[in-house]
Amino acid sequence: MQRSPRLPMLLVASDLSKSHGLRELFRSVRLSVAEGDRVGLIGPNGAGKSTLLRMLAGAEDPDDGAVRLQRGASVVYVPQRDDFAPGLTPRTAAATAALRAPSVHGDAHEADVLAGVVLGKLGFPESRMDEPVERLSGGWRKRLSIACGLASVGGTPDLLLLDEPTNHLDVAGIEWLERFLTRPTNDLRAGACVFVTHDRAFLERVATRVVELSRAYPEGTLAVDGGWREFLRRRDEFLAAQAKAEATLANEVRVDDAWLARGAKARRTKAKGRIEDSAERRDELAGLAERNAAATAGGARVDFTASGRRTRRLVHATGIAKGFDGRTLFRDLDLELAPGDRLGLMGPNGSGKSTMLAVLCGELAPDAGTVRHADPAPRVVVLRQQRTDIPPQTLLRDAICPLGDFVDFQGRTMHITAWSRQFLFKDAQLLQPVASLSGGERARAHIARMMLEPADILVLDEPTNDLDIPTLEVLEAAIEQFPGAVVLVTHDRAMLGAVARTIAVIGAPDASVSVVASLEQALAALARAEQGSDAAARADAARDAAARAVVREPRTEPEAAGPRRKLSFKEQRELDSMETAIESAERAHAAAEARVADPAVAADHVRMAAACAELERAQSAVQALYARWQELESKRGA
Repeated sequence: MQRSPRLPMLLVASDLSKSHGLRELFRSVRLSVAEGDRVGLIGPNGAGKSTLLRMLAGAEDPDDGAVRLQRGASVVYVPQRDDFAPGLTPRTAAATAALRAPSVHGDAHEADVLAGVVLGKLGFPESRMDEPVERLSGGWRKRLSIACGLASVGGTPDLLLLDEPTNHLDVAGIEWLERFLTRPTNDLRAGACVFVTHDRAFLERVATRVVELSRAYPEGTLAVDGGWREFLRRRDEFLAAQAKAEATLANEVRVDDAWLARGAKARRTKAKGRIEDSAERRDELAGLAERNAAATAGGARVDFTASGRRTRRLVHATGIAKGFDGRTLFRDLDLELAPGDRLGLMGPNGSGKSTMLAVLCGELAPDAGTVRHADPAPRVVVLRQQRTDIPPQTLLRDAICPLGDFVDFQGRTMHITAWSRQFLFKDAQLLQPVASLSGGERARAHIARMMLEPADILVLDEPTNDLDIPTLEVLEAAIEQFPGAVVLVTHDRAMLGAVARTIAVIGAPDASVSVVASLEQALAALARAEQGSDAAARADAARDAAARAVVREPRTEPEAAGPRRKLSFKEQRELDSMETAIESAERAHAAAEARVADPAVAADHVRMAAACAELERAQSAVQALYARWQELESKRGA
């Protein structure tokens, strides 16, 4: 299903087919991308979305079909996983990519300038541009991958192809990406975009068209103009009509069967034609049944096992704080976990969410406060963000069924093949190493192992990464049905809104934690924390710049017979009082910083805006005084 063209076409893919070994990914897929399109590509894990995106980028050839690109169009492809050589910094990585840009003409200086501009516009502070890439979080590495892609074409690709761009991005990073794609600038923009994602909120905010790649549709895809909600409505209508068509056709085939059972002969032309029509109806019914079965297959079957304990309180934290290397990550946190609780954790990358998890679970001791656990200690089962609990060379059968050919799940004994099929694995995959699986398949393997462990507390650290939308919806339902407590660390706003009953937001400049009851309140608290952090960063940068501009030298007494060297009486008095004025301005600046960091001020957006404006004025005053001091000292020493 394709829409009629309205704008010049950048790319047209016709009848694309691809198989891996004996497994067919898709067949005869068609896709077109026009200028201004933002196409969200979705589909079940293993449907071939990443493969299709690589074909659009020219990085992989189809078995059949062709991809035609507008003459002279520039294409940037950002894969799901980055690959940076050791020793690079964001600046050197982006500059290397910028050397490929036609506008740079191979000039290293021009490439450095372009790299700095692109990195700056993508949110990299100057201090982070020269930090080793190995030290960057997953979110900043994702931004760097996008920056390198943009720099390679001068910042303005005609077509931008992104594979799972929101993976590892925090909420601020996702919102930045949304703004970049929907509100571009003249020197940093994409003419059109195709992105693979399972982030439903991102789809709703960004996509102008949603395309699902699935065997549930006669042409292999369903394309709907609009965002996620419109796609859901139109998809449900289509699948309901397709199911109705199967029921109608099944009735016609039953009538055919009854007629054929009476011994109809094919000697007569009329009877022969009816027999041929019946055969066509049977083939059509088989195709409809196969597509409807694919549509109702849904995601992996997720059902966590509770330990069965009846403790009313599992974890009770009072006034806890934790920090590293002189930096406090969070402080004064009071928190309680009981069976049935659903706690979400939000905060920028690097703000300390994983540290807070470790403190609550007893893996780390708090710097202050106390954490009390039920007796006996609650059983905690963790899905880690890095998915590293299973060694990559482990066979899938050993990963999901570690104790032999059978699993004991909730009192039922199940053979490994039946167990693996619950997570949508093919029987042949059981003998493959985990390293050969896709990201979504690896995530399902970890969930399969988790489900075998009875738990009082489930800790899910970025569980949505790599999972397809049907499995996400099943996971949400499983979390709701789990009788124990759940701690959920995710940047998936749709999942937080659906599951979390309490959300703790960390990352404020003063290390305070906001504990709120809704996603809307959490997003507002996160925005205030980020605004305060930005203000503090600007203040630090201003002080560093002033310190570099002015080097305080020991003052020496003038020679008794010497004149006061070209300063007027008024200027000399100004210079004599400058240190006192600077000290006063710096005190005012510190007070303004404290107001911005005050939770009571942060809770009121009007007071917060006034506090930020006051902080900017204080910064300007300090900078002006330092500049004037330097001017007077230069004149005095002339």
